[in-house]
Amino acid sequence: MMLTILLQAAPGGGVMSFLPLILIVVVFYFFMIRPQMKKQKDHKKYIEELTVNSKIVTTAGIHGRIVEVSDTTFLVDVGSGVKMRFDKSAVALDASRAANNDTKKA
Repeated sequence: MMLTILLQAAPGGGVMSFLPLILIVVVFYFFMIRPQMKKQKDHKKYIEELTVNSKIVTTAGIHGRIVEVSDTTFLVDVGSGVKMRFDKSAVALDASRAANNDTKKA
């Protein structure tokens, strides 16, 4: 008797019981995963567009001007003739855009 009731309830409620889980996954994708992928794509595009004499800010907060560009690194003049080599991934996207925009306004 009890087995019959369980078997009758399972097919109709199966899809409906997974609906909240499916909605959570969809919301998680649109609010977490998709924006992060877009940010990574924008950062990669920005790094590829940087040229010599572009001002940058690293993720460590070091400000400088690009002197040389290679495949994976930048040679950056940080002032007083001091040059440091940074990996391209060490450039902070938002801070570098702000530094370059300040230069263009002045």
